[in-house]
Amino acid sequence: MSQLKTVLLRDNFRKMKINYLLKWLFGLTVAGLLTPLLLDAQQRPSPADKKQMHVEAEDDPYLPNAFGNKKTSPAYTYQTPTSARVTGSTIFTTQVNIDGAGQNIIGDAANEPNIAINALNTNQIVIGWRQFDNVTSNFRQAGWSHTNDAGQTWVFPGLIEPGIFRSDPVLDYDNNGEIYYNSLTSTFECKVFKSANGGASWNSGTDAAGGDKQWMAIDRTGGIGEGNIYSAWTSAYSTCLPGFHTRSTDGGQTYENCILVDGDPFWMTMTIGNSGELFIGGGSDLSDSLVVVKSLNAQIPASVISWEPPVYVSMDGYLNGWGFINPQGLNGQVNIDVDRSNGPGQGNVYLLAPVTRLSNNDPGDIMFSRSTDGGLTWSAPIRVNDDSSTLNMQWFGTMSVAPNGRIDAIWLDTREFTGSDFSALYYSYSYDQGNTWSVNEKLSPDFDPHLGYPNQDKMGDYFDMISDNTGAHLAWANTLNGEEDVYYSRIIPPLPIGITEVSPVANISVFPNPASETITVSGAPHQTQLQLYNVLGSVIYADEMNTSSLTINVSAFPAGVYMLRCSDSNGNTSVKKVVIK
Repeated sequence: MSQLKTVLLRDNFRKMKINYLLKWLFGLTVAGLLTPLLLDAQQRPSPADKKQMHVEAEDDPYLPNAFGNKKTSPAYTYQTPTSARVTGSTIFTTQVNIDGAGQNIIGDAANEPNIAINALNTNQIVIGWRQFDNVTSNFRQAGWSHTNDAGQTWVFPGLIEPGIFRSDPVLDYDNNGEIYYNSLTSTFECKVFKSANGGASWNSGTDAAGGDKQWMAIDRTGGIGEGNIYSAWTSAYSTCLPGFHTRSTDGGQTYENCILVDGDPFWMTMTIGNSGELFIGGGSDLSDSLVVVKSLNAQIPASVISWEPPVYVSMDGYLNGWGFINPQGLNGQVNIDVDRSNGPGQGNVYLLAPVTRLSNNDPGDIMFSRSTDGGLTWSAPIRVNDDSSTLNMQWFGTMSVAPNGRIDAIWLDTREFTGSDFSALYYSYSYDQGNTWSVNEKLSPDFDPHLGYPNQDKMGDYFDMISDNTGAHLAWANTLNGEEDVYYSRIIPPLPIGITEVSPVANISVFPNPASETITVSGAPHQTQLQLYNVLGSVIYADEMNTSSLTINVSAFPAGVYMLRCSDSNGNTSVKKVVIK
């Protein structure tokens, strides 16, 4: 992009932001302070405004950590309390932007995390984020951390291209065990880095065009598009105007010239359907709708990508941001995913987004819609959060779909502090294609989202999550240690193996439960396979019952919640929750 174009775009952004803030402040005067987050249809930003509200500008110079990275505090970790382990979901949470000794680095900040998993070794997980070495500067770099033990311990090696302004990290992975990190500069140029060793190191990267709020998706279907990399971004800020989408068909060695995307989606995510079709879901020019765009031929190498007619989806609300809860950022973006199971929901397409409601003026609800015909038509929107108050804020909603069809959703929620921005992590899941959702569960302590801002008043714009048949791997940001940092959470719903007990193993009992030394499993028929899973979903014990009962020594296992899977020779399966104290 030319220097003149960059200057004009930034100037335009500043004007749009000032105009919108004036409207917003005027709206507060009219509406009063009792409903500070509510903007009526005339006061909220238009789609054109929204497209202009995002810009990644290098406003501040780089500043090193004020303490020289020498001042530390204990890294924050959290596990579901013992009192809550027998029922409900479980969670293990640990900070990932830490020093070599596993300690929190005081004086820095991190947000906008994204996550990827090595397809050939699922113990290797990588999280990338925007790293601010000094909170008094908004100069950010490409931070990352990786683990080789399924999230129990993390290594933060440093930065990809230290000293280079980088933002909006988006990660994904292919079936060959390679992990990709898409990162944006202040001129909207993106570079995609590749790791072939589980995130321990990265190559020098490949230029991939780009723009503000880019997203990326990689084809893992095994079809003709296997390994294709797709990227799209908000059209208002692009290195290749008027285009805002690119593709790589050679594993990221080269990226094609930019093209337009019909429907002009923004604040989008992308996903690949079971047959290799490309789906993009985002905000739309119809301010009260989201838009879904699909390509059937993007998977074909050398094809001229074409798009099916855009489909507009009502969520009874609109995307929002720049309010009190996240002053310089979004309330969250659109999530789109596909059911890849062999079950009744196979091929379903799902949308989830945090929206300001139209029907009741609720400032933020997590809304969901489903398509059972490949995105042609969509269900009436369903509210996932079961908080019925119209005064509380649900924001940063994030969704992922497990291979067995379970849908996981998380978000930040202010329901326990009406009138305050104090938030906590909440979780819900659906085993019936999103028709019904589990009772919402609070999975973190409350925190003040305004603590520890870098010189940019927001917690970022998004979180990211990957689901497997056991549970969800979540990358998110919070301020639970008094600073803005990035965390990994492993969330396991009550049936972590993802099997509904249609024909369960009868009369299984585990005693004592909770236990500290041994547990005795009884009531199962002979030749029952037993597998004990820890909170991270790893099998830590396996055996076969050849008698009416089996005693297992659990004294060497750390205190926590575990899942015992019992499978008999007829294919019946039960899952029992076991607490070790």
